[in-house]
Amino acid sequence: MTRPERGYRSGMPLTRSLDDSTVVITGASSGIGTATAYALARRGAAVVLAARSEPALRQVAQRCRELGGRALVVPTDVTDLESVQRLADRAAAEFGRIDAWVNNAAVSAVGLFDEIPVAEFRRVLEVNLLGAVHGIKAALPYLSAAGGGVLVNNASVLAEIAMPYQSAYNATKHGIRGLADTVRQELRVTGRGQISVCTVLPATIDTPFFRHAGNYSGRELVPPPPIYPPEVVAETIVRLLRRPRREAYAGGAARLFGLQWRVAPALVERTLGWYAHRTQFGPGARVDSSGNVFHADAQAQRDGGWHGRRRQLVRMTAAFGLAAAGTAVGTMAAINRRSRLAGR
Repeated sequence: MTRPERGYRSGMPLTRSLDDSTVVITGASSGIGTATAYALARRGAAVVLAARSEPALRQVAQRCRELGGRALVVPTDVTDLESVQRLADRAAAEFGRIDAWVNNAAVSAVGLFDEIPVAEFRRVLEVNLLGAVHGIKAALPYLSAAGGGVLVNNASVLAEIAMPYQSAYNATKHGIRGLADTVRQELRVTGRGQISVCTVLPATIDTPFFRHAGNYSGRELVPPPPIYPPEVVAETIVRLLRRPRREAYAGGAARLFGLQWRVAPALVERTLGWYAHRTQFGPGARVDSSGNVFHADAQAQRDGGWHGRRRQLVRMTAAFGLAAAGTAVGTMAAINRRSRLAGR
């Protein structure tokens, strides 16, 4: 099993054990946010659950308590700075402090760039990127007051690479990565290195994301394999709280695609474009819809139900074969270029 961490340690870990820590999680009503809440609850942490849907959050909170954790529900619109500030205030008032903050809320509008409505594109930017901005602004004073802590931004491997039909999502995830790097630098040079800033780069994860995303492609949206369970990301986040790193991949394919992109970016850009074009859509037709871009989902759903598909194994094998071939070709190209330069 490969280590998911990448880069040097970003700062100090939690100042207290997980079973005595308070962790705020945005986007906690489904998918990775829900899985992370459960992982922390099993370790006895106090989790502050934030998302737009209060009914879904209450379902998650009940399960967290059953797993041995403490839970507070705070319905929050991450696009509204005042709402996010209230989230931080409620968390600190209830549990006395904030030890870690996970920026996880995200939506997407899928389709060709010139066919995604501007309103949907803007909303994706507001939820994903501005939501992270608001979370960091609200979290930093409380993390400083606690003597340190960990701030985790859940990005995506699409913060490092790119795929077609995901222009708004790609843009926000690249932005989150740059934002985290800058905030980390500023904390270090201003003597606040006791606050760690980490970025998670997951591969394709089995969540409701693909069923609920805005879709302007005219086709059924399916996750491009290989597909990993949300617990892979949740456990990566838990590890980051205990031992912060600048960046951490979640899922071996994310690490492999990232390596390919760095070695042979032009080749991999073409290859992944071809691959995503053929694996991101199912056979069914779909009427254009904004999905959950503007409206919250009422039910808590940890996974998207993709794990049981028979064709996933075939796709996964094809994905890893493609990845290995691309890496080999890219590596050989890089070696040949260096050899030619050395011979001059």
